Amino acid sequence: MTTKTIGFFLFDDAEELDFVGPFEVFSMLSEAAKKLGHTNRNKVVLMSQSGSDITGAKGMRVGINCAIADAPGLDVLCIPGGNGTRREIRNPEVLSWVANTAAAATWVTSVCTGSFILAAAGLTENKNLTTHWAAIDEFGTLGLKGNVLRNVRYVRDGNIVTSAGVSAGIDMGLWLTGQMHSIKLARATQKAMEYDPAPPYSADV
Repeated sequence: MTTKTIGFFLFDDAEELDFVGPFEVFSMLSEAAKKLGHTNRNKVVLMSQSGSDITGAKGMRVGINCAIADAPGLDVLCIPGGNGTRREIRNPEVLSWVANTAAAATWVTSVCTGSFILAAAGLTENKNLTTHWAAIDEFGTLGLKGNVLRNVRYVRDGNIVTSAGVSAGIDMGLWLTGQMHSIKLARATQKAMEYDPAPPYSADV
């Protein structure tokens, strides 16, 4: 059996779909694998600094499994974005934990301005990355280090995978599923989620 442990670091004012989207991908993988008769599994853990529940940017209350100090060893670290990232990039305890956890993880990922936290932890200097289109200029204004790419859904540079805003985390999660398990399982997961985007309107951005 192949089991991967995936940890989401959450905080107040995190953007809900930034973590709920990839959470669904990584959780659905286990169901899709079972239907195919595969033994691959993911264990998904939700963490906060203190272990307390968090409230997302849109008001969703989220139950937390453990404090970061009690986190298990992670194959994947995932950090969402949202307004709360501006607070966390000035939180030395969090940044130290992110840096130490990233050093032991196989994959380090972010959605939206979660890349701000990776950068503040010193993980993106001289690396390509992306973030929400509306936060690209702010990344530079804050003095964060990294080469931010525009008009892409996700970027892989080494073992760091960053994704653009909100829904892009689903694409990143599916790509990473293919890398960790197999493309066949990633496709089965995508089908199980009925993820086949066909938005009714074109976004004017």
